[in-house]
Amino acid sequence: MQSTYNSHVKRIVVGLIVIVALGLAGKKLLAPKSFGVYGHYRADAIEEAAAIEIRHGTNASCLSCHPFEAQIHLSGKHSTISCEFCHGPYADHAKNGKKIGTLPVKTGEEIKILCLRCHNRAIQARPGEVIKTVIMPAHLEEQKVKTTHICNQCHHVHAPLRYINHAKRIVGMQEAS
Repeated sequence: MQSTYNSHVKRIVVGLIVIVALGLAGKKLLAPKSFGVYGHYRADAIEEAAAIEIRHGTNASCLSCHPFEAQIHLSGKHSTISCEFCHGPYADHAKNGKKIGTLPVKTGEEIKILCLRCHNRAIQARPGEVIKTVIMPAHLEEQKVKTTHICNQCHHVHAPLRYINHAKRIVGMQEAS
């Protein structure tokens, strides 16, 4: 007569074998056919992602049709900021080289709200190092103007120092950097 002392071990081993077999069978039945073709993901995902319509463009896609704004924007302090940051997605404005809609142009208090997305606090670059920026409303207080002023009352929105430097040249002062 054989001992049943190890029967619980046998049941655990048989149970694990059944679970592994069911897992492998499930993977074979449920995994998409393209899974694993290029690695540990679904290869069809590449084609699906490529088929998604592009919503955002680069500054080059905007500035090619807007040369006046391009000249100002590229010479200003905000030259690295995307046009879409202020005006919205390129896809809402142009498609296949043709204008399909008008992007919003901020006015009044909207301009101030937009500027405050970056200019309401000091921007930390690294611990102990702050990127030089204008911080509102301290900037308005330093300039001795009302804190209700809108940014474009003194600054060109595409090149913030354009008007300031022009005024300084007129009175013979050094340009701001």
